[in-house]
Amino acid sequence: MKQQAILLVEDNRDDVELTLMAFDQARITNPVIVARDGVEALDYLFGEGRHAGRDTRDQPVVVLLDLKLPRIGGLQVLERVRQDARTQYIPVVILTTSTEQDDMIKAGDLHANSYVRKPVDFDTFVEAARQLGLYWTVLNEPISTTP
Repeated sequence: MKQQAILLVEDNRDDVELTLMAFDQARITNPVIVARDGVEALDYLFGEGRHAGRDTRDQPVVVLLDLKLPRIGGLQVLERVRQDARTQYIPVVILTTSTEQDDMIKAGDLHANSYVRKPVDFDTFVEAARQLGLYWTVLNEPISTTP
């Protein structure tokens, strides 16, 4: 059985590398698709731009979404995901360094599934990634949109 991908939306190369290392150490084996900005994330999800022709029925098991992104910010990505029937039930976890209360409130208003502040310490980050990966790829029961 093919494992569903994890979509990591992150513009900081160091954070991408840390996340991939953390998943590796936590033995999260789902393929990870990296989008470096909000436009690239939306293109992947909706099969547009450089992802034109991608089978959009094959959606990620979870989207790990940074908020501070170039071109289109994370909150705008989340809003678009929630507005479309093809993507509205994909779990979206905000994974950010933002400590702004307004960001947390807006993410909640847009039905983010979780809001996780990135730990600065690598060992703590690995543990957070392990827990995120286990929950969203193994334990979470996805909502089926087909009868």
